[in-house]
Amino acid sequence: MKPWPGGRSPRAGTSPAAAGTSPAAGRDDPDGGPGQLRILVVSADIGAGHDAAAAELAARLAGDGVVEQLNFFAALPRPLHRLVREGYRTMLQRFPWSYDALFRFTDRSSLMVRAFRAALRAAVPRMLSRISADTCLVVTTHPFANQLLGPMRGTGQLTVPVLSYVTDFVVHPIWISPGVDTYCVVHDGTQRQAAARGAADVRVVNPLISAEFAASATACQRTARARFGLPEQERLALIVAGSWGVGDVARTARDVLAAGCVTPVVACGRNVRLRQRLRTFPGHVLGWVEDMPTLMRAVDVVVENAGGLTCQQSLAGGLPTVTYRPISGHGRANAQLLAEAGLTTHVTSAAELGPALTKLTGVAGSPALPVGSATDMASVVSEVVRSGNRLDRKRPV
Repeated sequence: MKPWPGGRSPRAGTSPAAAGTSPAAGRDDPDGGPGQLRILVVSADIGAGHDAAAAELAARLAGDGVVEQLNFFAALPRPLHRLVREGYRTMLQRFPWSYDALFRFTDRSSLMVRAFRAALRAAVPRMLSRISADTCLVVTTHPFANQLLGPMRGTGQLTVPVLSYVTDFVVHPIWISPGVDTYCVVHDGTQRQAAARGAADVRVVNPLISAEFAASATACQRTARARFGLPEQERLALIVAGSWGVGDVARTARDVLAAGCVTPVVACGRNVRLRQRLRTFPGHVLGWVEDMPTLMRAVDVVVENAGGLTCQQSLAGGLPTVTYRPISGHGRANAQLLAEAGLTTHVTSAAELGPALTKLTGVAGSPALPVGSATDMASVVSEVVRSGNRLDRKRPV
């Protein structure tokens, strides 16, 4: 592996095992007290799913050490942050064909991924300046962070393990980077994909979502419906499209309404224009929802288009989930994997939507992602911290 430009760079993090001590020994943290571990979770504020996963992990680890959260884009020049985020949003909302083409091209050719990884080398000094010397572990929830931190780990600039929590069901090549020690995924199909793409250590874990979404959580549909002013007796279909409200949401709402078997409840997220566009829609139109667990307990079925965070939330609660008009790129890829795994019903035409919704709202339960029965992400973190440099094996370059 070639050295980074400019010669030898400073290293970040000190592995507890490398110092010959137990993970907590010898630490005296001014923020967390004696014996506290310091873990860095690197996310990105593109949509809400990556940040939400980071926040949930931080909550689970709160009693075990000091957890810092860092936006990946803090390591990049500020104008680039806005360019990437708004460019991505524009592609999804206005030019979905361009995002689909980019997704497919990078899926088939590793050249662009390697070029992107090389371009990120310029961000190494800024990232190093944001990693405390006593950090014992770095966890990522966004693929771009893998392409920066993985090579830093591989060259020794970052001396502590790097874990990656994959927020998608489908593993695109941008998630895989030499130097990342462990990948955590939420389904065994995703595990097989990651291994096929060259990931050496892949663990299946519980999804990083609140336990309030679990099927075992206390549920009272009548109270939940009253909370949002929803009708008590009707069958309700919750239409979700992520925090940005992207995709052909208005058309989906009209198709669900035309199906005639359910009443649509549309969650527009932070998309103000979408909510204004639907102001005369004869269903129930909501903006940003803070209490999503309660809203999901209020409905009978979920209609989604991306296979992201809200899809994981509905599946964790055992809600029948339909993928309809999936967004370009990862949305379509996730839809295929989810349907093949029997987790969601992928409806490909408006004519099929009514029968599918009728069938799903008449069943007692739906396949659920394991919440509480699989390995907890916090347990994987603890194992890696205890292992320390024993994870420092030879990596592909």
